[in-house]
Amino acid sequence: MEQIIFVDKPSGMSSFGAVARVRRILSEQEGYKVKVGHTGTLDPFATGLLILLAGKATKKAPELTKLDKVYEATIRLGAMSTTGDPEGEVTIKEENPDISRTQIEQVLQKFVGEIEQRPPAFSAIKINGQRAYKLARAGKDIEMPTRKVQIYSIDILEYDSPFLKIRTHVGSGTYIRTLAEDIGKELGCGAYTTELRRTKIADYDIAKLPLFELPL
Repeated sequence: MEQIIFVDKPSGMSSFGAVARVRRILSEQEGYKVKVGHTGTLDPFATGLLILLAGKATKKAPELTKLDKVYEATIRLGAMSTTGDPEGEVTIKEENPDISRTQIEQVLQKFVGEIEQRPPAFSAIKINGQRAYKLARAGKDIEMPTRKVQIYSIDILEYDSPFLKIRTHVGSGTYIRTLAEDIGKELGCGAYTTELRRTKIADYDIAKLPLFELPL
């Protein structure tokens, strides 16, 4: 078997959970345990495009993992989350920050190009062989190393304070939760990501792909 599988991951399901479901279905169809892998995870709260590889196609994982991606994100200004998303402990600083669209546009442009980003502690990055999120959940104090990431564009789709919806085209390894937090810091009001959807991976557009029906 050699198959590339496109999944629209629902919110509340981990990427590893999606892999397990696809593996089970394919294994039942083929009559043997099929090897299935992913080409880049999505946070459990996020939705959108996952590219999974089955059988011999898993050899393509390194090249597909490095592809750039497009996300749509809703950002709550004037509030902060311990995880950068709705799953953390949220602190409201301002109910409706008095920030204009022009101010936001000016700040967003500061993040376009190659930037330094510190990935969130609640992430799947490995620290000394262990997933960072497992260490963070255990209460460990983690110093995440910064890395250079590429932001090709950030566009405002909607803005009605305190909610800002953006579309951003980014290079591999970019964390949108961190981008949202950094935007909030630059605006001086704090921010976290309330909704996140991956719509494209390179030329793979979720709106134009044959999607694998994923059981919940």
